[in-house]
Amino acid sequence: MKIYFANALFSQADFDYNTRVVAALRQAMPTLDIYLPQENAAINDKEAYANSEMIAQADTEQLVASDLVIAVLDGPTIDVGVASEIGVAYARNIPIVGLYTDSRQQGATNSQKVAALQTIAENQFHYLNLYTVGLIKLNGTIVNSVDALIETVQKY
Repeated sequence: MKIYFANALFSQADFDYNTRVVAALRQAMPTLDIYLPQENAAINDKEAYANSEMIAQADTEQLVASDLVIAVLDGPTIDVGVASEIGVAYARNIPIVGLYTDSRQQGATNSQKVAALQTIAENQFHYLNLYTVGLIKLNGTIVNSVDALIETVQKY
């Protein structure tokens, strides 16, 4: 199975997280063929040059050749590149597994947190764009841990 791994890749934290999650997937399922864009030095070596068309073409070729897309949804908002990749995957009917580990999704049954929603600027929960989430759910699922991600990918 060929997988496209979509996440931001510009901070050291993102780079390291991507490496760690993909390593866990590869260890759990050694036969997977995972495309991790940061490993494509032709377009992502930031000492070199790749223009927008080169990046879009290289990543889109890998994306549309994939059997499954993993999209990391964490961050202040869904990374704009990841959102674009989700849109392409949805349009091509490629299943998508969203990975959403934000700790603010916890406490949904805490009455104080729910009541705080009635006070301006006291949202205790994280918001994800519902259109983008809907595209994932229409052709896949969302999980909230790397262990759940591995279990879900194994089902595909």
